Amino acid sequence: MDKRLLIAQPVATELERFNAYYKESVSSEDQRVQKLIDYVMVSDGKRIRPILLLLAAKACGEINEVTYGAAMTIELLHTASLIHDDVVDNSDTRRGKPSVNAVFDNRMAVLVGDYFLSTALIKAVMTSSYPIISIISNLGRTLAEGELDQLLLVKESVLDEAEYFEVIRKKTASLLSDCMRIGAISVDAPAKEIEKFALIGEILGMCFQMRDDIFDYYSNNVGKPTGNDIREGKVTLPLLYAIGQAPEDIRNSFISIIRSKDFSDANIHTMIEYAKANGGIEYTYTKIEEYYKQAEELIQTITNEEVRGGLTAALDYIVQRAY
Repeated sequence: MDKRLLIAQPVATELERFNAYYKESVSSEDQRVQKLIDYVMVSDGKRIRPILLLLAAKACGEINEVTYGAAMTIELLHTASLIHDDVVDNSDTRRGKPSVNAVFDNRMAVLVGDYFLSTALIKAVMTSSYPIISIISNLGRTLAEGELDQLLLVKESVLDEAEYFEVIRKKTASLLSDCMRIGAISVDAPAKEIEKFALIGEILGMCFQMRDDIFDYYSNNVGKPTGNDIREGKVTLPLLYAIGQAPEDIRNSFISIIRSKDFSDANIHTMIEYAKANGGIEYTYTKIEEYYKQAEELIQTITNEEVRGGLTAALDYIVQRAY
């Protein structure tokens, strides 16, 4: 069976209900606005975040209306962040389709992103859970900090592995961590269980982003242009490692290209091929494997067999996914 189906299997009924709630939550009486919303909804992703939230809730108790409200909040916030990211990055594709900003322009993309963000805040308040509202508020700031940190690292041409991991913790792992934290909170789980699921989510997020960064080094159809990260000045782990291990003359040459922002097709190709030929991809897989083992150990402590199977499938999917 497709691993994506295995992930959702323990919460299939609940996910169907979530999808109905979610579609209703963003509907607008203004047909012009609805046209933009419909475009966003058609290109929606795999719902991995609400699925993880529902799985955490099911492992710790009984899924309820607070759980559904929290799941909608998380997915709305995530969608808003993707729309805004495409504007910031000047990306014209998202999941293999033209991005919102490419179809409608940056002004409307920012505003429709704000629409989803505002709806997320409404749904957070409707949970009537102060802890959930507090987490969502802080999460929005953490995601913004992660993106700002990444832009500043690009601007300053900082090549540092610790900084790289801090950025992906904020911009990707924090969201998956809080998905699972909120899911456990929504069913009044004990503090120890809440933190366990939050840690599982963080590890899944770190693996997800490192796997995503590897895609930038290959020409397969991964839903985004190959070499786009480097073109934007984002030096991810495969190239970071390869540059760090390179002889001084090669290292200085690459650093010069990065600092001068001389990202021609030829230079991008050279850096991609160097990273692939000099251990960058293998090193990144090694780091993914380290996180994978941590997550695997934590998942095995979950008593609910169905949820344990779903999270194992999620871990395998994130690590092995082809796009």
